[in-house]
Amino acid sequence: MKGMIFQQLERLVVETAGADAWEDLLDSTDLQTSSGVFVGAKTYPDADLMGLVGSLSEMTGKPPEALVRAFGEFLFPPLLDITKDFLGEVGSARELLMQVDRVIHVEVRKVHPDAVLPEFNYEKLDVPNELVMLYKSERKLCDLAAGLIDGCAKHFGGTVTQAHPVCMKTGDDHCRFELAFS
Repeated sequence: MKGMIFQQLERLVVETAGADAWEDLLDSTDLQTSSGVFVGAKTYPDADLMGLVGSLSEMTGKPPEALVRAFGEFLFPPLLDITKDFLGEVGSARELLMQVDRVIHVEVRKVHPDAVLPEFNYEKLDVPNELVMLYKSERKLCDLAAGLIDGCAKHFGGTVTQAHPVCMKTGDDHCRFELAFS
């Protein structure tokens, strides 16, 4: 996982709970490769992120899934900022989400060929205000994807209702996000 993701997690913790909370989180987490200083373009083990989330869950009493989803929503604006130069004009959350795999991830791979990115396929492309996103990732971070979808809808001033009837975390080979935009 790229250091930029860890930097944004630090930003979220510091903004919501203070710098001491971040230090406490680092002290309570057994990190594999870092002293808690994360360089944006460097790659760190996924286990470090999951360890931080686990420790944060213990500290807050909130389930890891809820924390990861909230982090996804928080993460959306900085990710959008990074990708806006090659996205062009995007008029809706639905339109942007349809570009994740065929535009955003293509461009990310040009800059970071070693990046491990999820794969998205789409259904209901011809149904206005609805979209089905099929997600596959060895990381099984569908909660992060759900939060990013929430953040995308919020950015465009709308809401999205998500159903997640198929999930890799329950043994399926992909996750299915059924989205309705309003």
